[in-house]
Amino acid sequence: MSSRFRTSTTHRRRGLVVSAVVAALVVLVSGCTSAVGLQRSGTESVLQPGEDVPTGGTARIGVGADLIPATFLSLGNNPTNGGVSANVFDTLVQYPHGSLEPEPRLATAWQLSDDGRRLELTLRDDVRFHNGKEFTSRDVEFTLRTYTDPSWNAQFRRTAAAITAFDTSDPHRIVLTLSQPTGNIFDLLAVAPILDGDTVDGLKEGRVFNGTGPFTFVSWQPKVALSLARNPDYWGDPPHLDGVTFAVVSDDQALVTKLRTGQIDAAYDLPSLDAELAVSRGGFRSHVLEGAESDQYIGINVSAPPLNDVRVRQAIAYAIDRDRILTDVYRGKGYASSLPWPRTSPAYDEQTANTYGRDEERARTLVAEIGDVPTIPLNYPAGRTSRIIAEIIQANLRDVGIDVDLIPTDAAQMTSLLVAGQFPGLWVTQHGFAQMTPSTLAVAAFPFNAVKNASNFLDPEYQAHAVAAWQQQDPTSPAAIDAYRALNADLLKSLFLVEIGVVQTEVVVSTNLGGFDWSRTNDPRFDSTYLLRT
Repeated sequence: MSSRFRTSTTHRRRGLVVSAVVAALVVLVSGCTSAVGLQRSGTESVLQPGEDVPTGGTARIGVGADLIPATFLSLGNNPTNGGVSANVFDTLVQYPHGSLEPEPRLATAWQLSDDGRRLELTLRDDVRFHNGKEFTSRDVEFTLRTYTDPSWNAQFRRTAAAITAFDTSDPHRIVLTLSQPTGNIFDLLAVAPILDGDTVDGLKEGRVFNGTGPFTFVSWQPKVALSLARNPDYWGDPPHLDGVTFAVVSDDQALVTKLRTGQIDAAYDLPSLDAELAVSRGGFRSHVLEGAESDQYIGINVSAPPLNDVRVRQAIAYAIDRDRILTDVYRGKGYASSLPWPRTSPAYDEQTANTYGRDEERARTLVAEIGDVPTIPLNYPAGRTSRIIAEIIQANLRDVGIDVDLIPTDAAQMTSLLVAGQFPGLWVTQHGFAQMTPSTLAVAAFPFNAVKNASNFLDPEYQAHAVAAWQQQDPTSPAAIDAYRALNADLLKSLFLVEIGVVQTEVVVSTNLGGFDWSRTNDPRFDSTYLLRT
């Protein structure tokens, strides 16, 4: 088992105690940060050792997807939503790139009871929202209750709903009472941006983004750009940048052009070949986001004929040329798998990861057993990379006797169909959460949630196995491994979605930008980022 996913039960159960003295020292570090300090913090420096980090300037980030305020708590693969969440707001804890051991943010210490039903968190007492309002335990309660509001479609809704009581009698301490041992409770605390209840309606409408993070919200021009500015009153080390601008560029080639001509300093969502060429020929640098892997998959609406026949789903699983997609489309930045987990996850099982390798003959035999299979619609996110993947899938399925119609779909509509479970047939996209505590996938992620998922798949056995995994406090214990094996068996048997493989998210940046960082959910973080030339 990889050490990066070994979670210390001592830390999780008894709490990671951070003294007020140590916390104060962190805040009082001089603003004259050195390159050595940046390297130690885990971000990549483009400075010489000992060289002072420059301040000022606005980093320009090219993204393919615009902000979608209504899905702000949904945690989709949207770097604009994620960029606002990770920079305008703060979370209670954070995960480092290579571990699921929580580290302090707005919470400085915590104590989880031995039975996993009581979690006490000590909160910072020096934090204010951007509008000047003091941060207290009541804001934590409001945020976690908001996650249970169905209008937000938060993927962590079930986890938040497991909290049955809040003790906020102390403004800088909160006690959560849980209905059951909840093994992914720190996942929720690591992703939930702490909200201000007085302005949350403006957040949903895209008007007001009032957080406690290192940057403040300045403006948003839909489908064009979104701007952030340094928060001069940030409780932590002040950011080096004056601001960050997200430039929304939906066309892949236009995104490449803006990067090459210096109109942006970094690019999310570049096709892998373009990213490869930008690095090898253009002198740019590539960041592969360690610990923030995504998974390419084919979703299946099992309530829609002929997909309600498991033999059709099996034929699809055997027909797909996973290696071609990972090699040709993603340029080897990933690996094929029939399971949703990265190899570093305790839920990954080498023995079953290749259950559905490509077997055209077996797929044709299954189709022959069924007889005529009507044409099936296949939705995919509009864009060159997804179109190529969809075309490969279309050709693979045609080879075994299954025809599909390709339907390009914009990001907002893809999210809407996913949340509502209203895809008419197949869809292909990416999912996250497999890099988090394994139980999160089956109780939180829209494609996998055992109670309500995008495939409309409901099965009492799968639901029971999801709860069994959820109640494991140590994700590497023998009991947890057994629970994950049961989930794997359910996924491989039912095939309400077909995994293609694990994909490493890549961001291409100019040599002018240093200190680029990210969260485990792919969100860009700019609190340590700087520009050499402004």
